[in-house]
Amino acid sequence: MIRVIIERYIAESMETTYDAQAREALRNAIDIPGFISGESLKDDHNPRHRVIVSTWRSTADWYRWYASSERREKIERIRPLLEADERITVLEYAVPTGNV
Repeated sequence: MIRVIIERYIAESMETTYDAQAREALRNAIDIPGFISGESLKDDHNPRHRVIVSTWRSTADWYRWYASSERREKIERIRPLLEADERITVLEYAVPTGNV
């Protein structure tokens, strides 16, 4: 399993519109092959800073989704709501989960 962290900074006055788009995207994510779970978080000190944490079966599953036309379409709807491009970090376990 891997975790993917996506950081986004929402343009001023676009929080409500962004939240609706993010909710829809997370609801649709359950149908994506390899997607396990996800959550959308708001920075307590900066309400326009949002972080999405998702869990995927493998890096191959994530990158397949990342490169898909479906994701590109979703991002094109979200991009006008952002102050800057999203920042993505893909994390894999440093220690195998069964050996701790």
